[in-house]
Amino acid sequence: MSVTATEFKLNLGKYLKLAEKEDVYITKNGKVVAKLTNPNADRVETAKSLLGLIPADITPEEAREERLDRI
Repeated sequence: MSVTATEFKLNLGKYLKLAEKEDVYITKNGKVVAKLTNPNADRVETAKSLLGLIPADITPEEAREERLDRI
């Protein structure tokens, strides 16, 4: 969720509660200036979801080179 700094300031309690479930991005002049997140969120599951994205038969260096070649 994205919210302006003014809205965040006026409804701090609401956004603190919301941050328990999802990240809250705070914007000022249309640009994200902060992110409110739950420090207890299970980041291990996120990391596990990334496993297997690089094929087993390629080295990390080769994967990096392949990614850079696409740029």
